[in-house]
Amino acid sequence: MKNVWREKVVKGERTVGFFLSSGDASTAELAGLSQMDYIIIDTEHGPFDVETVATMVRSMELHQSTTLVRVKDFNRNSILKMLDVGAKGLIIPQVHTVEQVREIVSYGKYYPLGDRGFAHGRGSWYGQADHAKLGMTGYMEVCNRECLLIPQCETLGALEHIEEIAALEGVDGIFIGPFDLSIAMGIPGQFDQQAFREALVRIRNACQRAGKFCMIYCPSVAAAQARGKEGVLHPTVSTSYSYFLNALNQAASEVLEG
Repeated sequence: MKNVWREKVVKGERTVGFFLSSGDASTAELAGLSQMDYIIIDTEHGPFDVETVATMVRSMELHQSTTLVRVKDFNRNSILKMLDVGAKGLIIPQVHTVEQVREIVSYGKYYPLGDRGFAHGRGSWYGQADHAKLGMTGYMEVCNRECLLIPQCETLGALEHIEEIAALEGVDGIFIGPFDLSIAMGIPGQFDQQAFREALVRIRNACQRAGKFCMIYCPSVAAAQARGKEGVLHPTVSTSYSYFLNALNQAASEVLEG
């Protein structure tokens, strides 16, 4: 198993992805055919559950984009099952405490980093993938390296403890949720406020000191470009809802005005 997106991150390359919040296996395959480096299947706000995600992951494995999943919560089953069906990484929302992140690592990483339950499911091609034939120790080492755990920083608790969270062994990176973070700070959507800007700098610095990557949601290309100038190399730009609606409106407008 090789996480192509992780390789780019380790090399310090800039990458881009988006949230797949609608559709089915065919939509996922089309996303995999795009030039996006990673696609996040959104089970927090999207309608998907485990069975659907399994078929979407299978479709995207035909191509080079890396499939991540934003899980609906940080409970054991939510983390374990999405990894078992083949997600190469998880975005975990609504994290408030360091202890919660320790639990996430326990659920999502194999021994010796955590206590992830051992099973050869579809993520290992039912035990037939190359890394599944390395024996238990080799298999667990590969999964611990290639399957990423990425807590979101979108609550005051996560922000207040971001240095400790980012430094935890088993945490691979941090995903900034700017909308919920601004709400938690009492300045909803006021991204130009000094306090919010300082919060973003604090999160990025915590990641840099810990040797972890930093991601952020951006509602537009312009926002992603601005975050890139600030040093965020891995923006998640918009959602499938927005791309579909914008494409339809653009086509209608061009035809009617032409």
